[in-house]
Amino acid sequence: MIKNGKMTLLIHIVLTLFTILAVLPFILMFMSSITDESMIFQNGYSFIPDKLSADAYRYVLVNLGQIGRAYGVTVFITVSGTVVNLLITAMLAYSLSRPFLPCRRFFNLLVVLTLLFNGGLVPTYLVYTQIFHIKNTVWALLLPNLLMSPFHVILAKTYFINSIPSEIMDAATIDGAGEIRIFFRLVLPLAKPMIVTIGLFSGIAYWNDWMNSLYYITNVRLIGIQSYLNRILSDLQYLQSNEAAASMSGDISFPGMSIRMAIATMAILPIVILFTIFQKHFVRGIAMGALKG
Repeated sequence: MIKNGKMTLLIHIVLTLFTILAVLPFILMFMSSITDESMIFQNGYSFIPDKLSADAYRYVLVNLGQIGRAYGVTVFITVSGTVVNLLITAMLAYSLSRPFLPCRRFFNLLVVLTLLFNGGLVPTYLVYTQIFHIKNTVWALLLPNLLMSPFHVILAKTYFINSIPSEIMDAATIDGAGEIRIFFRLVLPLAKPMIVTIGLFSGIAYWNDWMNSLYYITNVRLIGIQSYLNRILSDLQYLQSNEAAASMSGDISFPGMSIRMAIATMAILPIVILFTIFQKHFVRGIAMGALKG
């Protein structure tokens, strides 16, 4: 009994150390974003700044209206894209989990093939711009590469097969419920951990996406927060490398390193908050949907 207690204590200590090691980079990132640039060059990065400064956030937030619009675009795309992703992913996964689906193996093979192969960047770009005409529309931020992931389909299908007893669905069928009613009234409520897990994966992908904006968006009013912050970073690099531009700006010393940390903090903070809120469902969904398979 004492041996088991010591082992449990050792495991807790190790996990606590790993947790601290995981959290420390985020703390250092935030503290560096509020550190005076001269102190960073003089003393390097520090958890306790010698001199605090808000210059980095002041530089990033100089166009507060554009920042707010970019956040609004990203939030709208993330929420709507995640909802649609969850719906079509769960519907396809449920269909593939049913043993009486005609050509079930063929459709499963198609899902696996899309996980292993893709058409390439140039054909994809031509299809979306020349056939679907999504360039400079919100569809360009929703459809390409993110609307449905074959990995999510496989994860959800495994969960449906291993975690939802077929006897429950058989009983619902005997009571007169159709497949649509079984799916929405029975399967989805029982699959809450998996839904949260896939939703978190999808939401993170939409939130962090800036490639679709780079490929398909030229209208500045449609760019998301990641693309906007990336443009700020590109402008900063240009100003720092161009002596003429720096002299025209009044010989200003731009807080380059702290701005990078401020941009990273603004980009990652909402995702950290969401992960903290849904962590319990996320871990449970991964365990039940993947390990059981």
